[in-house]
Amino acid sequence: MALPTRPSLRRRVLYVGVGTITALWCLSALAVLWVAARDRAAPADAIVVLGAAQYRGRPSPVLRARLDHAVGLYARGLAPQMVLTGGVAEGDTSSEAAVSRRYVMGAGVPEAALLLENEGRTTSESLRAVAQLLDVRDRERVILVSDPFHLLRASIVARRHGLVVRTSPTSTEGVLARLARQPRYFLAESVKAPVAFLFEW
Repeated sequence: MALPTRPSLRRRVLYVGVGTITALWCLSALAVLWVAARDRAAPADAIVVLGAAQYRGRPSPVLRARLDHAVGLYARGLAPQMVLTGGVAEGDTSSEAAVSRRYVMGAGVPEAALLLENEGRTTSESLRAVAQLLDVRDRERVILVSDPFHLLRASIVARRHGLVVRTSPTSTEGVLARLARQPRYFLAESVKAPVAFLFEW
C-alpha cells in the first residue's frame, strides 16, 4: 500500500498564500461592516461630505442622502463648518461641491459656514485637498460623511493626510439589509480598504 505523498513546497506555499489572503479579506470585510454599522459623530471642527454624482445641477440620490445627513449633523451643532467636496465630472458644467453648496444652503446652512473643495475626482484627491484646506484654518477634527460601506476606506485615507476622523454613515438602515441590496459595493470596498493602507486611489 502506497503512503500518501506530502504536498510539494510550491503547493504548500500556495496554500499558505491563499489562506493568508482569505484571512485578510475576512478581517477587512468585518471592518467595513463594523464601521458601516456605527455612527461615531461627535463635536468636531468640520463636517466633511464626500462628493457623488450630480445631474444637471441636481444632486443624485446618493449625494442628496449624504448632504441631508450632513445638514442634520450641522443642525445638531456638532461642527461650525461644513466642507463640500467633488470636482467636475466629464460632461458636467458644475462641480459636485458647487451643486452641494446650493442644496445645503437651500436647507438652511449659511454660506459663511461652507468650504468647497472643487477639484477632487477621487476619494484620495478630495481628502488630500480637504486636509490642506483645513490646515490653513487650523481645523483637523472632522466628521466624515459618506455611504456606510465607503467609510472605512475614506477614513484610512483621511487619517493618512493628518485628519482626526469620526465616521458618520448616511443610512440608519440595517447593515445586513444594505448588504443584501449592495453586495458588489460591499465586496469592492472590502478589497479597496486594505489596499488604501499602502496606496492612494
